[in-house]
Amino acid sequence: MPNHKKNVEVVDTTCPWVSKVWNTVDTHQKKGLTSIIHGKYAHEETVATISFCEDYIIVKDMKEADMVTDYIVNGGDKEALLKYFKNAISEGFDPDTMLNKVGLANQTTMYKKETRAIGQAFQKAMMKKFGPTEVNQHYMEFDTICDATQERQDAVSELVENSKELDLDFILVVGGWDSSNTAHLLEIPLIGGVRAFHINRSDCIGADNTITHRTMSGEIVTEPFILDLDKDVIMGVTSGASTPDSAVQDSLGSIFMLKNLQKEKKEE
Repeated sequence: MPNHKKNVEVVDTTCPWVSKVWNTVDTHQKKGLTSIIHGKYAHEETVATISFCEDYIIVKDMKEADMVTDYIVNGGDKEALLKYFKNAISEGFDPDTMLNKVGLANQTTMYKKETRAIGQAFQKAMMKKFGPTEVNQHYMEFDTICDATQERQDAVSELVENSKELDLDFILVVGGWDSSNTAHLLEIPLIGGVRAFHINRSDCIGADNTITHRTMSGEIVTEPFILDLDKDVIMGVTSGASTPDSAVQDSLGSIFMLKNLQKEKKEE
């Protein structure tokens, strides 16, 4: 029986940015392009995206992108390439024929600057192989980075760039430990040499001035938090795109509690 006869209303709650990625890879297929997807092959969003693709290869980072672009330009060990990407390619993938015309898409939570760098690498590879005048026949790109993700990445990058001027002590990243976009927010300061912590809830900040956090490698560790509670703390705070505001406020409350406890100790 049709839904309307059952008095059932179906509401599509798919993120519009994810839908944009799906429309992008669908366009790739219609134009006879292989989709180059910047993402993690086991991530739920990427698994959904490849369901719209006939031919695809998933690259996790710049290193993997360089492997593919090098093969495009110079050829190489076909079997070794297929073995390395065995979990990240479409069935029957042939790099000798399927990498001549490609289009770029991405998991919307990936690091924006890396997606752009990967796109530039593939564009340059096509220029080298087919010439500058033919590049548009062999490479296509759309911007499919989620706005919420992009704004946060830009803000954290700006904090890192100005960290010395701001005399920043650390950057606190609040969000799920299994969240890809939150994990990327941690990478930006750590790669930039700024102390940073990724917590998933306020309880990670202990009353004994320790913090339990997720490292860039995915390990959960506990270590001393604020190095000098007597001085003013200057910090940057950000959160994952779907992290509730209350989680951020509760985490800040835990930090204020540490400062108040220290103040009370000094007054005793």
